Amino acid sequence: MKSTHNLQRFALAAALAATVGLAGCGTPGAPMPPSLNLPDRVLDLAATRAGNQVALTWTMPRKNTDKLLLKGNVAARLCRQEASGPCAPAGSDLFLAPGANGAFTATLPAALTAGPPRPLRYFVELRNRNGRSAGLSNAALVVAGQAPAPVAGLAAEVRKAGVALRWTPEAGDASAVRLHRKLLTPPTAKPKAGLLTPAPEPIEQNLLVDSASHPGRALDKNIRFGQIYEYRAQRVARVVVEGKTVELAGEASAPLRVEVRDIFPPDTPANLAAVAALAQNGAETAIDLSWQPVADADLAGYVVYRREGDAAWQRISPAQPLVSPDYHDAHVEAGHSYRYAVSAIDQGGHESPRSVEARETVPNP
Repeated sequence: MKSTHNLQRFALAAALAATVGLAGCGTPGAPMPPSLNLPDRVLDLAATRAGNQVALTWTMPRKNTDKLLLKGNVAARLCRQEASGPCAPAGSDLFLAPGANGAFTATLPAALTAGPPRPLRYFVELRNRNGRSAGLSNAALVVAGQAPAPVAGLAAEVRKAGVALRWTPEAGDASAVRLHRKLLTPPTAKPKAGLLTPAPEPIEQNLLVDSASHPGRALDKNIRFGQIYEYRAQRVARVVVEGKTVELAGEASAPLRVEVRDIFPPDTPANLAAVAALAQNGAETAIDLSWQPVADADLAGYVVYRREGDAAWQRISPAQPLVSPDYHDAHVEAGHSYRYAVSAIDQGGHESPRSVEARETVPNP
């Protein structure tokens, strides 16, 4: 009995020791499975088609599926899928750094640039060094089929109202035309903030023109004189594929460089009026002029001209242009008739044509 009792006490002590050992600090838990180091899937793949070219862009992930930072370049494989068929390779593998911006331009085979519009999907798959992946990216949809014809004959003319663009219209073509404008002379320094400081001009802008209402022409009013722009044009058709409206764009035209120089005078002042003011209470005899202000942004002021009868016009306002749309002519004589005209002048020294004449006679006292 004593021996049996001792054995029981020994077994109990061993069990307690094992329990304490398992609960102790620093004791390793259950072994974790090794990381497969699978790069996270791309979720922002985007695709645009122009002619027979498809531009693909995406963002490379920084971590793998175990939320660990990726190290070294990652292989990116691109493929395209027609209908429910297999995803065929769309180019050679790319090797990109984690977090990098991915970009690739795929050229469509002739079979995919002919025929009716139909869906075409692109995917990117990221693979580890063992060739394994976490799956395909999101689908980026474009339209296969015949694209609109390229824009031909793109030309431009600088006008006071903006840049007038024209091109050769296509008979019976209902496609819109997208004009892509790029600013080639961006500001080198940040402008000082102020109430009258214009907002900075965007580097790139798009203008969509309805070919039906404006065949072969457009006017870009949102320009600034002194700048240089580059224009490209492409026809764009909007087609419905699987219930979604998708753009099918043609090839972009060659770039057209336009230097927008201000060689245009301001508008001619209108509604010129002349009223004689008789001498009263010591005031001098004079003729007061007034006219409608000109709204040009670079207006410097006004110039006033006068003549008697059919004599030559003479400038009677000061050498510095008048700021306000009025003038007081005190150098007149009673009983004489005078003819007046006004012009506007801008900061570059360009002067408008003279206004319609206004005639006034100074009464005899």
